[in-house]
Amino acid sequence: MTTTNDPRDNAFAIPTRRNLLGLALGFGALAAALRPGAALAALGDRDKADIARVETLFNGIETMEARFTQVDSNGGYAQGRLLLRRPGRLRFEYDAPTPLLIVADGTWLVVYDKEIKQVDRYPLGRTPIGVLVRDHVSFADGLEVTEIQRDAQAFAVSVIDPDHKDDGKLTLVFTENPFEFRQWQVLDAQGITTVVSLEDIRRGGSFDPKLFTFIDPPGATASRHDR
Repeated sequence: MTTTNDPRDNAFAIPTRRNLLGLALGFGALAAALRPGAALAALGDRDKADIARVETLFNGIETMEARFTQVDSNGGYAQGRLLLRRPGRLRFEYDAPTPLLIVADGTWLVVYDKEIKQVDRYPLGRTPIGVLVRDHVSFADGLEVTEIQRDAQAFAVSVIDPDHKDDGKLTLVFTENPFEFRQWQVLDAQGITTVVSLEDIRRGGSFDPKLFTFIDPPGATASRHDR
């Protein structure tokens, strides 16, 4: 098992707005695409130990900054900067020419398309990325492990929301030596896989709280999507 290939071997293609949303809103995978699930209690001792490592890692993160590279199975490609402050705060600043800014304020995940001045708000708790910024990350609390993969260099765990199994699958990928969160993968309802890889990861430090709030710009069209 390895993380995604470097997309720079292919022609650059800016992801469509819909595919960009797979970064945070991709919990729309087809149920048929999911492999048979395994409840946490049914996992082996090694699996449980690895999941405990994942929980400890996430619960030990207060703030984090990283560069991200996002690719999708349609050939879309984007890069940017991620800021994270637990609980509930995220900011994805996309590099030009991608016209997108994504901000999570603890309740809503806000997607702003600068090009068309469109603001969309989604409940943070119903997005895959919301799992990572919970106040307390526990795989026994509202998540179901469907698959675990490992080799000498990496470990991956796939989870679903058992109350909304049709919503899709989130896969988290970690490197070994050191054990570090490096990637997540989301499969959406159109069968498109969006992969976000992290590098230049820096933990600690402080961020201006204003970075995790979003005020609609004058003239923007706003929509709220309660699901």
